[in-house]
Amino acid sequence: MGHILVTGSSRGIGRAALEALAARGAKVIGHASRAPALAGETPIIAADFGNPLAAQSLWEAALEVAGGEIDAVVNNAGRFEANRLDRSDIEWLDAWEDTMRVNLTSAAQLSRFAVLHWQERGFAGRLVHVASRAAYRGDSPAHWHYAAAKSGMIGMHKTIARAYAKDGILSFAVTPGFTDTSMAGDYLASRGGPGLLADIPLGRVATPEEIAAIIAFCALDAPPSMTGAVIDANGASFVR
Repeated sequence: MGHILVTGSSRGIGRAALEALAARGAKVIGHASRAPALAGETPIIAADFGNPLAAQSLWEAALEVAGGEIDAVVNNAGRFEANRLDRSDIEWLDAWEDTMRVNLTSAAQLSRFAVLHWQERGFAGRLVHVASRAAYRGDSPAHWHYAAAKSGMIGMHKTIARAYAKDGILSFAVTPGFTDTSMAGDYLASRGGPGLLADIPLGRVATPEEIAAIIAFCALDAPPSMTGAVIDANGASFVR
């Protein structure tokens, strides 16, 4: 089993995905904006996606760790910060562009590097994009940027799936709803905490391990005919 790069793997869904893939025997390479050299036996590469050069440096470092071949990339890194409409113009625009860079542009860069890598070497590869229910349902008035970035990720994913299936390059996307991670905790509190559960027929938010199980399935087991699929995991709070 080859090497799999998982971005945003220091906590939450990314950490759970890293552990799930490693438990299956995959050689996982982790990523965090600031990171130690190892998490257990897993190498963790530091790269701050707020820097336009970070995605390329991460890819190059991961290739070196992997001995020149990466078989799959999980685009999980994300930023989730409120951006109120009543901020100054420059504050609002800065927050918009920062979120786009971290949540969408870095994933686009890594996807591009991966597709070129697989095309040049003539072997199949897999992309797994961790988007959000917000891609379809939208988000709060302070999170235009987050919803737009996740919608963009879904559009990018579908384009990749259609364009490169003939090369054996497969693309999958996961759209979680609320998940019990540190990133979502403050947001849950700001939106009423337990009151949000009334909008989730399952009666609870997802766990990182549940989302990680879907990611591992896409990265390792999903049949090629599933390429282009978007898998919802939101407790039926949004059904398409």
